[in-house]
Amino acid sequence: MEEKAERRKKRVGIMGGTFDPIHVGHLILGEAAYLQFGLDEVHFMPAGNPPHKQNRAGRASDEQRVEMVRRAIASNPHFHLSLVEMNADGYTYTYRTLERLKAENPDNEYYFVMGADSLVDFDTWREPQRIVDAAHLVVATRNQTDPKVFESLLAKRRAQFNGDFLKMDTPNLDISSNNLRKKIRSGESAKYYILDTVLEYIEENNIYKQEETEEQ
Repeated sequence: MEEKAERRKKRVGIMGGTFDPIHVGHLILGEAAYLQFGLDEVHFMPAGNPPHKQNRAGRASDEQRVEMVRRAIASNPHFHLSLVEMNADGYTYTYRTLERLKAENPDNEYYFVMGADSLVDFDTWREPQRIVDAAHLVVATRNQTDPKVFESLLAKRRAQFNGDFLKMDTPNLDISSNNLRKKIRSGESAKYYILDTVLEYIEENNIYKQEETEEQ
């Protein structure tokens, strides 16, 4: 009797970030990862703020950031909101999140999406080897990144951590949440950078109108 073929693991992409606010660059990256790597789902995972940073002037609250992500991904059936990093303690390290997900969902295979900037300083992250052991790392390039330098760094990280560092074909759109907050605060239009449903929520709740402070 032939052995039963091993069932393919569910491929889940992880898009982490503060999403303050979430913009079209995030959504395009999530869709690009979904298509290029044959993912089944992409989970958008807002990072929790530590308690001393949860009420900063000029920034959205944790609850507001979650709602903006919810609205931004609502029309895409393979995009999902994950709240695993929203906890009472706030910020949690990436390796802990990924190890927890693997332990709770052994039939899933995780693809963690990160930017080229993160690849540069990845070896300074907390427990980088454990991150590599827990997921495939999908790296988005930036338009100003030299392709040869990028490929060289990818090869260096693969050898350094004996892990799966994958290059995303779609260039990263250089859209900054920080710059978008400044636009909104100064009264400039952020239309097309941010989905209309999210912009409406920002306007209704008067988010990003105050000058920013690090702590309050």
